[in-house]
Parts: sequence; C-alpha cells; structure tokens
Amino acid sequence: MDLSVIIVNYNVKHFLEQCLHSVQKAAKNVQTEIFVVDNNSVDGSTQLLRDKFPDVTLIENHQNVGFSKANNQAIKLANGKYVLLLNPDTVVEEDTFEKVITFMDLHPDAGGLGVKMIDGRGRFLPESKRGLPTPWVAFYKMFGLSALFPKSKVFGKYHLSYLDENETHEVDVLAGAFMLIRKTTLEKVGLLDESFFMYGEDIDLSYRIQKAGFKNYYSPRTTIIHYKGESTKKGSLNYVKVFYNAMAIFARKHFSARKAGIFSLLIHLAIYFRAFLSICKRIFAKILIPALDALLIFLGFFLITPIWENMRFHSREYYPDEFMYLIVPVYILFFLTGILSSGGYRKPLSIYKLLRGILWGVISLLLAYSLVDEHYRFSRALILLGTAWSGISLMLLRFFGHWLKIPGFRLDLTRVKRIAIVGHSHEANRVKQILEETRLNSQLAGFIAIDEEDSGEQYIGHIDQLTEIININRINELIFCAENISSAEIIRAMLDLTQLDVEYKIAPPESISIIGSNSIHTAGDLYVVNVNAISKSSNRRKKRLFDVEIAILLLLLSPVLGWFFKQKTVFFANVWKVLFGRKSIIGYSGIEGTFESLPGLKPGILHPADLFPEITLDNEKIKRLNMLYAKDYLILTDAEILLKAWKKLDRK
Repeated sequence: MDLSVIIVNYNVKHFLEQCLHSVQKAAKNVQTEIFVVDNNSVDGSTQLLRDKFPDVTLIENHQNVGFSKANNQAIKLANGKYVLLLNPDTVVEEDTFEKVITFMDLHPDAGGLGVKMIDGRGRFLPESKRGLPTPWVAFYKMFGLSALFPKSKVFGKYHLSYLDENETHEVDVLAGAFMLIRKTTLEKVGLLDESFFMYGEDIDLSYRIQKAGFKNYYSPRTTIIHYKGESTKKGSLNYVKVFYNAMAIFARKHFSARKAGIFSLLIHLAIYFRAFLSICKRIFAKILIPALDALLIFLGFFLITPIWENMRFHSREYYPDEFMYLIVPVYILFFLTGILSSGGYRKPLSIYKLLRGILWGVISLLLAYSLVDEHYRFSRALILLGTAWSGISLMLLRFFGHWLKIPGFRLDLTRVKRIAIVGHSHEANRVKQILEETRLNSQLAGFIAIDEEDSGEQYIGHIDQLTEIININRINELIFCAENISSAEIIRAMLDLTQLDVEYKIAPPESISIIGSNSIHTAGDLYVVNVNAISKSSNRRKKRLFDVEIAILLLLLSPVLGWFFKQKTVFFANVWKVLFGRKSIIGYSGIEGTFESLPGLKPGILHPADLFPEITLDNEKIKRLNMLYAKDYLILTDAEILLKAWKKLDRK
C-alpha cells in the first residue's frame, strides 16, 4: 500500500463530499486507502459516507475526541508507506498524490511534506510554509511585525514570507490541512500528541520530525484548495483560548523552563492584546450602525417634537421631559428591533430590509401604543412623523457611508448575481436546476464550453476565453462542474484569474450541493437545494426572536393560561427553557429517524405534526412533514402550529 489518506470530519458533510471526490480521482494511479474519522457529527455525514463512499473506512466516534486523537485512531490502522493527514475542506489535484509520493521517494531525508495551498478565491495561503514559533517569532507574528515586514528574515519567520512560494524549500512546520508523513518516520517519532485537542499538533509533530533527524519540505509542484484557511476563526475568543493553550503545551514540552516561561509570557501578552483589539473591533463594528441609527432617530424626535408642539398646541413645552428621555428611547428600541429582525443589519446592507424593518417597528409600536395606559400615550402623529424621519435619515446614512466606502456600510446594490457554469451540457443543466431550486437571486449568463462537443445557444464561450467572458458578460461567479473538469484545471483557472473580482464554486458530481468560499475569513459558501431553508441565518434569527417573544408573552399571560394546563410545572419549565435557548416553541417531530438528515434545531415543544391531530401519521409521513417544514420555513407556519396546538405546551 502506497498511501493512507486520513480525514477527520466534524459537521462539514458537503465539504467532505467534495473532498472525497477529489481524493478518489487522485488515488486512481496510487495504491490508496482512505479513512474518515467522524467526531460525532450531527449533519448526516456518516450516512453520506455509507451511501456514496462505501469503500471509505469509516471510524465513528460518539463524542468529539479532538483532531489529534481522531487522526491517531486511523494511523494505527494505516498500512500505507506514507500517511496523509488531510482536512475535509480541501480539494486536491488529480496528480497530487503521484507528485508528492515521487517527491518523497526522491528525498529520502524527508520526514514530512506540505504543498502549496490557495483559498477559495485562488489566493496563496501563507500557512502553506511556516517557521518554528519560537518566543520572538511568535511575538513578531502576534504583534503584526511579520505583516509589516514580510520580506524580512528576522520578522517574516512565522510564515517564512521571505521565501518564494513557487520554489521548493526546507521548512520547520507543516500545515495540518495537508501533512504527508513517511510511515517509518511516524514509527520513530510517535503519533500526534493527544494533549493538543485542536491547533498546535501540527507544530509539535513537525518539530519532533526535525529533532529525529528528518527534514520537512514545502513543495509547490502541486496546489490544493483549502477553503477555510488559517484565519477563519481568529476573531473569536474561543480561538484565542484554544490556540494559547496549544502554544503553552508546546512551550512546556519542548523549551527549557526559562525559555518556556518567556514564551508563555510573550504569547500570553500578544494573543490577549490581539484578542482585546479584535473584540473591540467586532463590538464596534456590531454597534456602530445601530448606535448611529438610534442617534439619528433621537435627533429627529428632538427636532420634530417642538415644531409639532408649536403647530398643534401653540406651546413648545406641551409634552413633559419624560417623553423625550424615556418614551422616545422606547420608540427607538421598537425601530431597531424591527430593523434587526428584518435583517437590516446584515452585511452587505439592504435598503429594502431597512425600510421593511422600520415598517415592522412602527406596526409593533402602534400595537403596543394601543395597549398601554393613557398616561404613556402622547401622539400617534409624532410616531408617524418620527417613522418618516427614520426612513429617510437612515437610508441617507447608508448611502453616505457606502459612497465614502466606510467599512461595514457597503450596500447590496448588486441585486442579481450573474453566474456562468463551466461544464458539459448535461451536467451544466443539472447544476442550473440546483440553482433554481435554491431560489438564489441570480441570473444565469450561460454555459462555458470545455471542448468542441459543447455547443448550443446556452454556451457563451470556451474555457480558454475565461477572462474575456467574465469581463464582457459581467460575470460575478463561476461554477465548475467537477464531473467534467479536473481539479487541476479548476485550480489553474483560479490562479490565472486572481486579479478579477469573481467568485468560484465547485459542483461535485451527483450532489445537491455547490460549494465555495469567498475568502479565508469565511467558513465557506454553500448552495443547497431549499431543504436547508431553515438553516439560513436570517431564518434562525426570526425563529429565535419568535421563541423569545412568545415565551415572554406566555409568562405575562401565565396567571390566566396556567389554568388551562394539567401539568402546570411542565408548562412553566418549557417556557423558561425556550426563553434561555434550550428548547424551541416549534421543532421537528420527536420520532426517531424522522429528522436526522435535516438542519439541526432545538428540541421543540410543538411539532409540524400537531397541525393534523385528527390524522394518524406514520414515520414516513412525519418525516415528510419535517422535511417540508425545514424546506419552506415561515414564521407564519410556527404561528399556525402554535395557535392550533397551544394547549399542548405542557408536553414533556
């Protein structure tokens, strides 16, 4: 056996599917065994493997045991001369395995090998080659000196950025996303250190390979796509904690006590300094626009109120001070909540969602206005004038910010995405159908031919003319049919077109998904037929907002509603669980096997099946109901189920 490929998977089913397709193609001329270790995924990954990849050896864990331990489970079973640790969010070229094995055979001093990696836009990922993170190297990286002086041999050691990315080099650290290791080397240096749950294990193993007298190499002779990239989650506090712990383990293990202490101190200061800046930046980015909105709305009421008082009551002090400093902030809260629930703060910003949110806000405000004590009712006219001011001023704020190119103010002015599909007619039409079923707001510019057999009115050019096709047809996105075009050709095209503002996605054969990534700062973009509608972030927000509002309403009405429930304690427990996010008002039917392949939801008190209490539903019908609920999710559906089955809110 030449090669053992090991992939650790955790809830990235669609990426895994694409990865395995590319791995199988690359394994055609190499004796290869493939292991997938699943760390207790809940997205249907294991079923996908059983259905579509029966030749893959699946190791199922019943908990997330971490990256190191999962890899070790497969390494112990591996029979290959070489072991490849591969991330599931990667795509390899058809000849990648042949090239890397040839390289290792020609370099008997090599213990490990890494390759050139690009992100989903075709840009080189600097973590393809790295130096050992000694205290000062890590310090330069964490405080940004390596980014300021990338060509410096002093400051650029973390990513070895002074070395040519298109040349072969001896390096210190191999990236865990693609890490080829000689089996005999592993037998000598040992397996991955399971003290590292996530991050740092690749640095530790690379260092041990060097200490054992072997060399680590970086080779650009083959290129792979790595969708997420190193920087995917660096803004999160969780990343900071996990990464710091990994570096601390590495320092204690390999450095002297004094050096480890210095390392720990420097890394601790640097990481938490960067984390503090990152958190501040994220908070500022989150609250900037809502804060400016609130300020503008308040300014509007501040200017409009005295004018209205003078016109209507011939007095500038008709309303008490509490109106401006107590009631108006409540009005503002209604408007901001409406904009938030409408998706008006999602990037890029949408004027339509803004105005829709303001409309929702004023409707909610007027409903609340009619219910409160007359002492707190001031003027519907002022509310309507404030609404008009809010719509105009907040819209102008966004246009102004967009025009000045202020970060976070970019408007979604390109309403229709223009897409071209690269592939043969049959596969291109299949992908076209997937796009139609996703209900993506897009326009198909046409197909792009791969060879002379591709012809017809839908074809707008040949793959050799990609630059001209993109420019002339104003293409925003290319979708490659992996059934018809090799991974190597896709990667070459991405590298050739890096200067153009175009996005890329790949449609695996016989799959309902189309996968891509806009940048290393995103977890990846995914088009799936509309069965995943419930998984859209906007729908998640709406569902959570619905849950919270209903839970609060139920608590307020509980003195009356409580009399209708036999199990009053269960009713109250359910409401509190919904309020704190442990349950949802509406979830899938709880019968085993009816929703395991659907997007995850919190356990529900009520279910879609509650719409049909008079009908006896078998598992197949309930499964169908769950699927329809997930596919075409609407808040109105939740409201309908609640109205029809509210007396079952005391269900355990």
